[in-house]
Amino acid sequence: MNNKQILNIGKYVFASSFLLGNICLFGYWSTKLALFAMSGFLLLIVGSVFNLLVISGLLIYGFVNTSKLNTCLQATSILLANIPIAILYALIGLHII
Repeated sequence: MNNKQILNIGKYVFASSFLLGNICLFGYWSTKLALFAMSGFLLLIVGSVFNLLVISGLLIYGFVNTSKLNTCLQATSILLANIPIAILYALIGLHII
């Protein structure tokens, strides 16, 4: 894999988690359908596991191919930005419900 592909993995996983979180939060906020709230909390669980798997995979790949370690760490840092956003959205969701 080249550096651009590694960074794209981090960006795409971050963007998909962020987009799904926004859909759940603002979907519930605008419609008050419990389906959005349940989906949001399920997303927290499944998304956390998926993001951790991707982070683990990137770190393992970076440690095996040390020339790509810096790029893997950059992609991992992009993914780690989801943590405070997820916590904030969970708190907002709990206060809305």
